[in-house]
Amino acid sequence: YWNAIKLSFTNIMTKKGRTILTAFASSIGIISIAVVLSISNGFQKQINTTMSKALAKYPITISQTATDMTSMSERDDSDKNVKNHGYVTAKKDPSEEAQHTNKITEKYVDYINKINPNYANNVSYQRAVNLNLLSKVYGKVERVQFLSADPDQNASMSAMRSQAMSSMGIGSSVFPTALNKKKGSFLKQNYQLLYGHWPSKTTDLVLVTDNKNTVNINSLKNLGFDVDNKERIKFSKLIGKEFSIVDNNDYYQELPTGMFIPKKANSAMYNGGSKLKLTGVIRPKNEDSMALLSTGIAYSDKLSQDVINDNKNSAIVKAQKKTNRNVLTGQSMKASEKKMIMQTLGGSSIPTGIMIYPNNFDDKDKVLDYLDKWNKGKKKADKIVYTDMSSAVTTMTGGLLGGITTILVAFAAISLITSMIMIGILTYTSVLERTKEIGVLKALGARKKDITRVFDAETFILGVFSGVLGVFIAYLLTFPINSVIYKITDLANVAQLDPKATLILIIISTVLTLIGGHIPARMAAKKDAAIALRSE
Repeated sequence: YWNAIKLSFTNIMTKKGRTILTAFASSIGIISIAVVLSISNGFQKQINTTMSKALAKYPITISQTATDMTSMSERDDSDKNVKNHGYVTAKKDPSEEAQHTNKITEKYVDYINKINPNYANNVSYQRAVNLNLLSKVYGKVERVQFLSADPDQNASMSAMRSQAMSSMGIGSSVFPTALNKKKGSFLKQNYQLLYGHWPSKTTDLVLVTDNKNTVNINSLKNLGFDVDNKERIKFSKLIGKEFSIVDNNDYYQELPTGMFIPKKANSAMYNGGSKLKLTGVIRPKNEDSMALLSTGIAYSDKLSQDVINDNKNSAIVKAQKKTNRNVLTGQSMKASEKKMIMQTLGGSSIPTGIMIYPNNFDDKDKVLDYLDKWNKGKKKADKIVYTDMSSAVTTMTGGLLGGITTILVAFAAISLITSMIMIGILTYTSVLERTKEIGVLKALGARKKDITRVFDAETFILGVFSGVLGVFIAYLLTFPINSVIYKITDLANVAQLDPKATLILIIISTVLTLIGGHIPARMAAKKDAAIALRSE
């Protein structure tokens, strides 16, 4: 093998110009693929970096109903027409079949509370309990409804609102609870305080704005402010706004029929309730931050728990437990509807949804592993299906980029086939030029496989040289490519050649040239020694 390489190298060095031109022509395919891969690799890193920053704190969501993606991926691959048997077959829609009902229990809530704070220190519980709120609007006591960002939760309160007569709606959300308070507050980590102070008590509320300091005009009107569109309100006027939260027994009255209706809102009811106070105005820290909390009023989960504890033994809750008819509307209910109205009245502490906030993008996988442990060994109906939106987004963008890269590489690979054919022609030309040398080698005792090795070694050297040259030129091209991309998109250092990809491309170049030159090498090995010596 070593003698074959020395002979081939000597022959190549006698034709340097042709060898360099051939190697450059053969490397064009490698250059094209290397450039495509370097740009794709750079863009994928940019996407991953951007996603990790933007979605680092995006919560893992567990709701009462979720979509089982494994069921969605299972499709009937048979698309052949069936024979006409004279009947139709009833079939559920695939999206409907993928709907999974999560059985969230107190045991599961306890399991979530045991998550390692080093991976996810903040957990938010969405509870459907209705807060019996009163507010003074223009000096008059009015009912106020905190509207959740969850439309399903709002739907469960529709009966409550219809009975509450003139109740007004204010957007609201529950801010997460820190499992380990020493590790910092979710609000302080992701939001900036514009005015007032951070909530320190259960009864403290904060007003959440967007990055432009705007809040829905209807929410402000329902807070008691007579405002026009785009009118500005000073923070000092907002801070100190009070609400009164009333127990069920003081809020509802029972009729002789066993039905319940809200009592007339008045000053006595307002003064008898527990007071909530707006203590601060906050917004996301920067314009790139995701709106983790909806704009409007934000309060702690502890407030919801206190309301549930105060109302779980109220007269309306006890009455609702005994009947399958809605004690507010008189309508009959299914078991699921009764469960929902019980949660709304404060008769159940089971949350309707859980949102887990990983500390960073890397810790998210450890949180998912912890959630998956709960499902091990359980039947499908008993499993808890979660939604990880950040993974869905990164997978989708990565899949699109991967598909585009594959198409571009496929087009660039066509030139590799051209290179292989060209190497075959070059090797055949070399065989014709070295016919007498072949005769001399055979006369000296060289075997057929020795002759084959000589020409295989020549194509091997050309293949390695072409691959290295192609990768080197592609690396040099990344500098002007990055300069152009930066001017167009402001993205720096996008084109990045992966060392693993360069090694693979050199190997591919070598293998293809060996394949292209092996047939002429075999032809050379079959030449008769006497005929070869008389060739000149």
